[in-house]
Amino acid sequence: MAVGQRGRKCLVPPPHPPEFRRRAVELARTGDKPVTALAKSLGISQSCLSNWIRQAEADEGRGDGLTSAEKKELVELRRKAKQLELEDEILKRAAAYFARENVLPK
Repeated sequence: MAVGQRGRKCLVPPPHPPEFRRRAVELARTGDKPVTALAKSLGISQSCLSNWIRQAEADEGRGDGLTSAEKKELVELRRKAKQLELEDEILKRAAAYFARENVLPK
């Protein structure tokens, strides 16, 4: 278990630095070791390394899936959509209130 900023134990370890990820992907592509053995020697899980390889391929336009930039944009668009839905709901309730009271806001 990792220790967080305030000394508390965390279930999720801190993320690996981008340079470590790039180097691990490079080793997986150029090395003769299987991904499982390489991941074990780097102290990470095989699925973690496989995900990094898949993401690197997507970022380079060689694989399926969204690039990191597209994922970031998708998260932002979903956040904005949720905000707009909330604003829409508020406006609907305000319109219903003013219609019921037969009062127009000034």
